[in-house]
Amino acid sequence: MEDTAVFLQSIEVLRLHVDRRLGELIPPAESEPGRLGEAAHYALLAPGKRFRPLLTLLAAEAFGAPIGQALDVACAMEMVHAASLVLDDLPSMDDARLRRGRPTTHRVYGEAEAILASVGLLTRAFGVIAAAEGLSAADRSALVVGLAEAVGFHGLVTGQALDLAERKRPRTAAELDALNHRKTGVLMMAAAEAGARIGGASPKARRELGEFARRIGLAFQIRDDLIDVEDCGEHVGKDVGKDAGMTTLVSALGPRAAAAAMEAHLAAAEAALRRAGCEGRIGRFARDLFSGRKAAA
Repeated sequence: MEDTAVFLQSIEVLRLHVDRRLGELIPPAESEPGRLGEAAHYALLAPGKRFRPLLTLLAAEAFGAPIGQALDVACAMEMVHAASLVLDDLPSMDDARLRRGRPTTHRVYGEAEAILASVGLLTRAFGVIAAAEGLSAADRSALVVGLAEAVGFHGLVTGQALDLAERKRPRTAAELDALNHRKTGVLMMAAAEAGARIGGASPKARRELGEFARRIGLAFQIRDDLIDVEDCGEHVGKDVGKDAGMTTLVSALGPRAAAAAMEAHLAAAEAALRRAGCEGRIGRFARDLFSGRKAAA
């Protein structure tokens, strides 16, 4: 097995490649009117784990594709994620104060610039995939469709709407899983399946990678809910205590049972990876996310 220090260093190198390419794929901050460019750079290049783009890169690698072939598609996943965070944080949504250890984008640049920056990042993501080199037209088309499904009425948009609706109403565990999947899991699934497609994986393997990512997304949301209850904002780099009065798996089941549910999702994720035939580095990377109390990805 790859030495831990070597593995972590290789992941950090991938993260640096993603950060560098992200900066290249959006216009220079000074080229946009007002503070739009600054807001876009602030939102996109904020410190983060880059979990979604790294899922894409490691999934592509697992099926034999060179990292460079998947890099732009991976960056598109991070653009969508960054755009979604900006929108989620708005006063009309979650009214968040902190994100990734810094003031939220709308608190620094104002709501109008934040909304415009998020729309710019979202649309740029689709343009990046459509122009990605080294991919067939059929693959680019399929990747665009997959990402659109993850963002739209079957994905993030509906997830946020469900989260905002009747927040004080008790929800069942099944309802919470469906909500959490749309809020978090759908983009992780899109990221992992995109990498598998770029790597030439079979449809069955792509589905198993998607199941792996779905389970990781559900586990990730439970971990986030546990952090909301147990940790302090300075430690995790985002607002905590925001879920007070809302039904989460932690409030519904209690911390111990919620943590057990998280472990069950992680075990199911590992099983899906085994069925896909690519346990290696992508599984190790996902496990590392849950190895300690860490900031949101």
